[in-house]
Amino acid sequence: MTLTRRAMMASAASFAAATATAGLAQDALSIHVLKDPNCGCCTAWIKILREDGFTVTTERSFGTLLIRHKLDNGIPQKMTSCHTGEIEGYMIEGHVPTADIRRLLAERPEAVGLAVPGMPYGSPGMGPVDAREAYDVFLIRKDGSTEVFSSYEAA
Repeated sequence: MTLTRRAMMASAASFAAATATAGLAQDALSIHVLKDPNCGCCTAWIKILREDGFTVTTERSFGTLLIRHKLDNGIPQKMTSCHTGEIEGYMIEGHVPTADIRRLLAERPEAVGLAVPGMPYGSPGMGPVDAREAYDVFLIRKDGSTEVFSSYEAA
């Protein structure tokens, strides 16, 4: 079989295109979110994730099934909120800002994940940032202990 210049150029172009596409796929962060199907703030948080470049899949869950999922995956009851995300082996509980998720993935601490307990006004998906109340994002350690990962002042 003779390899022509045209075939070689086409092959190189195909390889370059495939490599570029594979790079884009690796850069996209995929998060799976369990949420109550009727929750508007969960939907608003998911929209923020998508606008920041995350690929989001969702699963309907509510009541005791959702609570059981949280507890079974190491989220202490005092850290719970309305929805739970799973990304690259970490749990993301509640209205965690995308910058904190990216930092978690960059630093890769030994941890269950991050949580914003409750539903603080002005956190992502919970109203305007310019009217937010102060809140903390907590790192949940594997032993169930927590520490402040980042803090957001009131606006």
